[in-house]
Amino acid sequence: MQEKGTISIHTENIFPIIKKFLYSDNEIFLRELVSNAVDAVQKVKRLASIGQYNGELGQLKVTVSFEKEAKTITISDNGLGMTAEEIKKYINQIAFSGATEFMEKFKDAKDANEIIGKFGLGFYSAFMVSSEVEINTLSYQDGAEPARWICDGSTEFEITEGTRTTRGTDVILHINADSEAFLDEHKLGQILEKYGKFLPIPIYFGTKSKSVPDGEDEEGKAKYKTVEVDNIINNTVPIWTKAPTDLTDEDYLNFYKDLYPFAEDPLFWIHLNVDYPFNLTGVLYFPKVKNELDIQRNKIKLYSRQVFITDEVKDIVPEFLMLLHGVIDSPDIPLNVSRSFLQADSNVKKINNYITRKVADKLGDLFKADRKGFEQKWPDIGIFIKYGMISEEKFYDKAKDFALLQNTKDEYYTIEEYGEKIKPQQTDKNGQVIYLYTNDPAKQDSFIQAANRKEYDVLLMNGPLDNHFVQQLEQKLDNIAFKRVDADVADKLIGKEENPPHILTAEQTEEVKAIFDKAINKPLMKVEVESLNPEELPVTVTMEEFMRRMKEMAKMGGGGMSFYGSLPDSYNVAINGNHKLISRILGAGTEEEKINLARQAFDLALLSQGMLTGSELTAFVNRSVQLI
Repeated sequence: MQEKGTISIHTENIFPIIKKFLYSDNEIFLRELVSNAVDAVQKVKRLASIGQYNGELGQLKVTVSFEKEAKTITISDNGLGMTAEEIKKYINQIAFSGATEFMEKFKDAKDANEIIGKFGLGFYSAFMVSSEVEINTLSYQDGAEPARWICDGSTEFEITEGTRTTRGTDVILHINADSEAFLDEHKLGQILEKYGKFLPIPIYFGTKSKSVPDGEDEEGKAKYKTVEVDNIINNTVPIWTKAPTDLTDEDYLNFYKDLYPFAEDPLFWIHLNVDYPFNLTGVLYFPKVKNELDIQRNKIKLYSRQVFITDEVKDIVPEFLMLLHGVIDSPDIPLNVSRSFLQADSNVKKINNYITRKVADKLGDLFKADRKGFEQKWPDIGIFIKYGMISEEKFYDKAKDFALLQNTKDEYYTIEEYGEKIKPQQTDKNGQVIYLYTNDPAKQDSFIQAANRKEYDVLLMNGPLDNHFVQQLEQKLDNIAFKRVDADVADKLIGKEENPPHILTAEQTEEVKAIFDKAINKPLMKVEVESLNPEELPVTVTMEEFMRRMKEMAKMGGGGMSFYGSLPDSYNVAINGNHKLISRILGAGTEEEKINLARQAFDLALLSQGMLTGSELTAFVNRSVQLI
C-alpha cells in the first residue's frame, strides 16, 4: 500500500502561518497532541463499555518520550487507532472551506488558541516545532491494516503500510532546528505538568529509579537492584471529579498543597458541582489574604475535561473572586478557548453568576453555623466580601446579611445590628445617623478617645477598599452618613441641639482669633473659636470629611477627582474657647507671650496628628524647653 496526495486545504499559506504566527505559543503542540491521544484512549474504553469493542483493553495509557540524538518527540497511545481511510478523513482535511476564508479570519485572531480552535488545527500545531511529522497507527477494528502517514510541512503527504502491531497511534515529531529546546526532559516535563497534571488517562513520561529485591547474597542477606520504571505524571482522578461526600478535610487540604506547595493552609473551600443548565465542577479555596490586594492573582486554573486551558479566568470568575485559589472544570468551555469566546458565550455568563451565588451561599451558611468562627476569619475574608459587595449588585444583596463591621473595641456587628446599636446615641438634630470611623487608630487615638467620652462608637475602617465600602453603604442605607473621627472636634462630629455655654465675651473671642491667626500665620489654616466641652483639647486641627474624601479618591485615581487632587491641603483649626489654657493665653503679660503660648497649643494639635515635622518640630522642642 502506498499513496501520495495533497492535503485539501486549498492553499500553501497554511504552514507558514502555523509555524510563524503561532510561534509565541508553540508549547501548545504538546497539549493538543496529548489531548488527542487521551481522547482516542477514552473512546476505545467507551466502545468496550457498550459492547462495540470486544478485544483486550490492556493497561490504557499515553506515553510521551523523546530521543535527543534522533531529534524526535513521540506521543503514543493504545486508543482507537486509525485506518488509512480515517487518516485521509481526519488528518488530510482541515475544517474550513478555502484559502480566502481562512486568510480573512486568521487576521482578526488574538492568539494561537483562537486560530487552532476556529479552524480545527489541533493536530497541525505539531508543525510549529517539526520539520516532519509521522503517524504510525493501527485501528481497533477487526482486520484493520497498520498505516503510516508522513508530511514534511508542505501540502504534500504520503501514506504507506505501517509497522505498528498493537492497537493505537504513535505521532512522531521530527523537531526542527528552531525548536530543539523541546528536546529536554525538564522542559517537556514542565509542559506536561502544566497541561496534563489531571488528565483522566495515565500519562507516562521519562523514567525514574526504583529499588527492587534481587535474591540473596552469599551470606543469605537480601539483595536489591535498581531498575528504571515509567513515571506517571498525572493524577487521573482529582478531587473535583469526586462527590463531596466521599472527601475529607484532609483530602481538600492535600489537594491544595499539591496545587500550591508553599502556601499557608486555606481558610475554607467551596466544592462546585452543577450539571444544569451547564456542566461545571471544581473546588475554590479562600486563602489567607489579610489586607494585601496585590497578592498574586491568576491562581484559579481552568480545565476542560481535566485538560488545562488557562489560569486567566477573569471572564468566568467574578472579578472580586480573582483572589481565590483552586480549579474549575467545564466541558462546556472548548479546549481552544479565546478571550472573545469567553466574553461572548452565554454559558460563561451563567457560570459567572452561579459561582457568585454559590460563594455567597457558602459564606452565609458559615456565618449562621458558627458566627464566632466567622468573626475570627473576618480579617482574612472581609476583603473578598467588601470587594464583592462593591462590584456585584447580586452579591451585595446576599452579603449584606453576613458582612461585618468591626469597631475599635474589636466587636463585630452585622450592618443591620450596628445601625440599631448606634441609632440612639449617634443621631443628629436632623434625624441622620452618623457612623464614625477611623482608618488609623494609633494616629487618631485622641479623637477616638474624645468620641468614646461622649459614648460614641467608632468603626475600624483601615482596609484598602474601605474608602469605597463607606461610600457604598452611604448609598445603600437610608439617612446615614459616615464621618472619620478626626473630621471635626467631638462636640461637632454629630450635630446636636445642645452646646456648652461660651465663657468668652465677644471681644475676648475676637482677641483669641487674632492671637491664633498671628501665631499660625498660614492662609490654609482656617481658625474658628468654638464653644466646646472644657475637657476637650484646647486646639484641634481637622480636615472636613468631604474635602478629605475627594482628595483620597483623587490619590487612588478616582475618575473626575483630579481637580481635588490638585488643590492644596486646607484645614480647620478649632480653638476651644472654654478651655482654661485659652483663658491663660488671654491673661499672659505681653503679646509675644500670648503668641508663643498660642503657637505651642497649635503645635501640640499638629503633633497629635503627626503633622509637625522639620524646622517646625525643632522650633516646638526649643520653645517647650524655654516654657518649662
